[in-house]
Amino acid sequence: MYSRATVVFKGKVQGVFFRANTERKAIELNITGCVMNRPDSSVEAIFEGQKDQIRKCIDWCSKHQPYAKVNDMNVTWEEYQNEFDEFRIKHF
Repeated sequence: MYSRATVVFKGKVQGVFFRANTERKAIELNITGCVMNRPDSSVEAIFEGQKDQIRKCIDWCSKHQPYAKVNDMNVTWEEYQNEFDEFRIKHF
């Protein structure tokens, strides 16, 4: 089942390769979407793909990032929108 999740990760998530590692993991799991820094020092990711693969990516991001420390996260599940062709880091 295809789905979409928007996740805001909080903690030590900027300046520690969080976005690059998230991009690598999402591509490995065949997930499309994007990841970006937010002005409040959190990181937001939008994941689209198979729901079980998205769950694996969220779990990996929250517990297994090599240099980051996620203290809190907010996950919002939505209908699959097929918005993305790939997973990429978004810059503002």
